[in-house]
Amino acid sequence: MPNMSLIYGHRGVPVKFPENSLAGFAYAISHHIDGLEFDVHLTQDQIPVIMHDERIDRTTNGQGAIADLTFEQLRRFELANGEPVPSLQEFLNLVSGESVHLNLELKTDRHYYLDIERIVLRMVRQTDLIYPVVFSSFNLKSLQRAYAIDASQKYAFLTSARLGNLDEFATHEHLEGVHLEHYQPVHHVAERVWTVDEPIVMQQLFAASVNAVITNNFELAQQVRAAM
Repeated sequence: MPNMSLIYGHRGVPVKFPENSLAGFAYAISHHIDGLEFDVHLTQDQIPVIMHDERIDRTTNGQGAIADLTFEQLRRFELANGEPVPSLQEFLNLVSGESVHLNLELKTDRHYYLDIERIVLRMVRQTDLIYPVVFSSFNLKSLQRAYAIDASQKYAFLTSARLGNLDEFATHEHLEGVHLEHYQPVHHVAERVWTVDEPIVMQQLFAASVNAVITNNFELAQQVRAAM
C-alpha cells in the first residue's frame, strides 16, 4: 500500500531559492510538490504579504518592521534573487487552478495585525483553488477569530509543545489539524510535522502515516517516500 503522507515545502524550497519567494513556489509546483507552507503578514496599509519574520532585515536588502512599511515602501527592497517581497495576491494568482495543497500561516504570534483574518479569508475565498486551504497559527486567538468569521475553513494550531489529548483539544477549538515540531499520536485530526529535513525522521513519519511532513527539501522527501 503506497504511503499517503503529503509533502509540504516549508516556505517554498529554501535549499534552492530564497524562502517565501515566488520563484521557489513556482519551482515546487512545476516539480509536483504536494503542498506549500507560507507565512502572511500585513503591511501598514493592510496589504497581505508573504514573509516569515516580522522584520525584513534577514531576508531582504532593507530594514524595518512589515507593520511599519506601506506596500509601496516594502516593494523597494529585494530578496536575495532580486525579487520583491511577494504579496499574497501574487501568490494566489500563481497557485490558482494548480493541484497543490496550501498551508497559510497567519503570523500573529508576535505582532497582531488588525483584521488580518478577515482580509486573508476574503482573498482566499475569491481564488480558484483545487483544495481547501489550511490556515494555521501559533496564536490560538487568531484561529478563533478566523473560525468566527468563516467556520467552513480548515484551521490548525501550531505548537512546539507536547499537548495532552490533542484530539479533545482540537475538537474543542474547532481545529482540522495540529502542526507539531514533533510526532505524537493523534486519531481524529490531521497531523503535520515541521521542519523535517533528516531522511531517517522522514521515514519514521511516513511509516506513521502522518498527514504531512513540512520540509525545506521537498525533493529529498519525495525520494525517501518513493523508496518506501
